[in-house]
Amino acid sequence: MAETGTHIETAKKLLEAGEVIGIPTETVYGLAGNALDPEAVLKIFRVKNRPSFDPLIVHTDTLGKVEQFVKTLPDPARRLADRFWPGPLTLLLPKKPVIPDLVTSGLDHVAVRIPNHPLTLQLLARLDFPLAAPSANPFGYISPTAAGHVVDQLGDQIPYVLDGGSSQVGIESTIIGFSEGGPVVYRLGGMSLEQLEKVVGKVSVRSHSTSNPKAPGMLSSHYAPRIPVVLQTPEAALKDHLPERIGVLAFRHISPLIPAEQQQILSPAGDETEAARHLFAAMRSLDAMNIDIIVAELLPDMGLGRAVNDRLRRAAVKL
Repeated sequence: MAETGTHIETAKKLLEAGEVIGIPTETVYGLAGNALDPEAVLKIFRVKNRPSFDPLIVHTDTLGKVEQFVKTLPDPARRLADRFWPGPLTLLLPKKPVIPDLVTSGLDHVAVRIPNHPLTLQLLARLDFPLAAPSANPFGYISPTAAGHVVDQLGDQIPYVLDGGSSQVGIESTIIGFSEGGPVVYRLGGMSLEQLEKVVGKVSVRSHSTSNPKAPGMLSSHYAPRIPVVLQTPEAALKDHLPERIGVLAFRHISPLIPAEQQQILSPAGDETEAARHLFAAMRSLDAMNIDIIVAELLPDMGLGRAVNDRLRRAAVKL
């Protein structure tokens, strides 16, 4: 079973030896390996049971290092990097040959970001290579926001999890690319559209793909518990299920129709940022209950509410 701890040197030695480990970021925990080592990258795909057509995000700690493995950094990308890095923003940029095709699923662009977590930034600063690091969970399941989540899911397949406490953002980074038509958001996430548009003007959104995604995290079914998720009211669910067989994932208010212990409230204050922080932990809590269905409430479609709604809609997709 994976060891957990805060020892940068232990993490560094394992990564240099070609191992993959769990690392904290402000968004979610990542399953990290040497992005320049195809064998380490293959190990990431194997441990996650992730399809090879779904590309990975590369993490490093300075903009200067990013420029070592991308061909160009368009002006809008540089402005976003200057404003929001380190932070929950990933840039999709033309890659140099040093980045293995396996990382990008054969695409000519690589997703890169500088995460905003002190332990991981210290680790990245001490490495001679960037880290490929998708979320540290079995493919398609709820993303981890604590070291214990990683151990529970992948602890028998990896040697170490760098424990950085609970993730402060709680959902994955926003991914943005750049075309002749202007900036394009490929995944809604921890950076809101409003924040991006203050820096680069109007952005378009193209966040779903059933196959051959252009960027990480675009598959239409993702982030799902084992218990089915439906986007409806508790009242509607009661037509087909007994109250004690229903779990509720609500934004602000508890339902008087369902036992209180079977409900998770994301933000009693109605704060979309707080709701995002609590989303995946709340989904895990409900997924561990003896219930038949999880009824989920969408948030107002603004700020990080859009990203939370994106995760809920994809969790509810029926394959």
